[in-house]
Amino acid sequence: MPFDPYLGERISGSLKLHKVEFEAKKMMGGLVFMVQGKMACGIHIDKKLGHSLLMARIGEKAYAEEIKKQHCLPMDFTGRPMKGYLFVMPEGFDLDDDLDYWISKVLEFNRSLVA
Repeated sequence: MPFDPYLGERISGSLKLHKVEFEAKKMMGGLVFMVQGKMACGIHIDKKLGHSLLMARIGEKAYAEEIKKQHCLPMDFTGRPMKGYLFVMPEGFDLDDDLDYWISKVLEFNRSLVA
């Protein structure tokens, strides 16, 4: 299984609660959620850790604070961190309120982007 389908359902549910249109696309063995045609968040399997990570595109400003949190990692699956993106380990999104926190951050940044 390339990614956790249950996490995909949870992300979809959270996006629906926020009343935004989105599209889910399978990419690079994971699942990416597009909002307003832009990558917003997704699921990535970390082969070293052996579990699904939440990928969150939150922008560089929010990244500077959020990366300090215990369950956050730089998004660097290519070996080079991507600016404004981070990975959240399962402990950071296990609870629905925690997942909703990240979805809110993702949508806040997504709204700031020019179409």
